[in-house]
Amino acid sequence: MAPSTPHVLLIGGHGKVAQLMTPLLLARSWAVTSLIREQAQVPTIEKLGHGQPGKLNVLVRSVEDVRTERDAKSILDEVKPSWVVWSAGAGGRGGAPRTYAIDRDAAKAFIRASTNTPSITTFLMISWLGSRRVKPSWWNDADWAGVQHTFASVLPTYADAKLAADEYLVAAAAARGDGFRAINLRPGTLSDVPSSGKAELGRTSKFNGKASRELVAQTAAELLGSGYKGGWLDLLDGEVPVKEAVEQVTREGVDVIEGEDVERILKTEV
Repeated sequence: MAPSTPHVLLIGGHGKVAQLMTPLLLARSWAVTSLIREQAQVPTIEKLGHGQPGKLNVLVRSVEDVRTERDAKSILDEVKPSWVVWSAGAGGRGGAPRTYAIDRDAAKAFIRASTNTPSITTFLMISWLGSRRVKPSWWNDADWAGVQHTFASVLPTYADAKLAADEYLVAAAAARGDGFRAINLRPGTLSDVPSSGKAELGRTSKFNGKASRELVAQTAAELLGSGYKGGWLDLLDGEVPVKEAVEQVTREGVDVIEGEDVERILKTEV
């Protein structure tokens, strides 16, 4: 469950999902430090804290400059968060080198630094529903063909980088071994359609579906405040109210890493 006064480090704070998430976290009276890359973005982020009971801090640092655990640890030591949310990404800009530098390498640096910091108890990563190596039993062949096509032709670098970071989070959390919450929220194709407040969370009925960015933010906030112990959760727009969906996956201990080669993942060097 949530500590009495959580302090969330929100990495990639200027992104669309993060901007939608920020007031939701502050509305719970939590402290939020939003990590953004440019000073010019500060006024936009500061507005998100107006009228909210939680305290908002803005920190200007470039995630692209985070290349080692030591780089990430310096930011964690400055912020002193209790929870870390990864909502950063290269966004397809800068080609393969920049995608790997941010979506894989910087993510792994923050994961490792977080799991090596005892005061940090939760790491929530926003990833992608197709980030897996094995066809899940609840999808059909057409769904799996769509995943394979993405890896092979559509967004190969992005998909590869996301999968590497996702698996690393599993291995690093297991290596820590003290109940550290590693939550991997994995939405489908993102849209800017306003959220209905209803989700399909956990084992989604299909791969080729959409998830409102606002729904992603709502679900992340709800998961952080819940008793969910960690795992992979796929997310699409759906029919179940977000709070109810989160309560269900928490109660049932849902983790859609099911079917993956977990034994191999846990041998990942961290």
